[in-house]
Amino acid sequence: MEISQMFKRGGVMNDIDAKDIFEVYKQICPKMHLPDSLTAEQLYEALCRREKVMSTAVGRGIALPHCRDIILKDDESQQITVVYLKNPIDMNAPDVKKVSVLFVLLTSNPQTHLQTLSTLARLFKNDNFMNLLRNRAGAEELANEARGM
Repeated sequence: MEISQMFKRGGVMNDIDAKDIFEVYKQICPKMHLPDSLTAEQLYEALCRREKVMSTAVGRGIALPHCRDIILKDDESQQITVVYLKNPIDMNAPDVKKVSVLFVLLTSNPQTHLQTLSTLARLFKNDNFMNLLRNRAGAEELANEARGM
């Protein structure tokens, strides 16, 4: 699956106002486009379990929340939800920068998960993509920049 399609499916959430990552998850999970086989509560619990193991912050103000286990049953539900925070939060990032944007990654198999992480890592080195993030671009703009990656 193309990462651009995953951006379109997951969409963007703006100005999420929370004090910590667990509060962020509490707010966004009920708003995400989830398949019938996955509840917002199940997703919340899975994201929290992963975060308690180790921070999903990767640096440059970015975090990549995801579940430790695959919780989607079909490829058509795979998505990346981009979450812009109203105020950055401390997530113990390797570069100690506070996180202001999250890419909540939901995949249906380990191969797609790893490929998506790799593609996101390349996008984070792309100046145009990073400018889009600074300007809080929408899903369509992010998808267009990511197309072909």
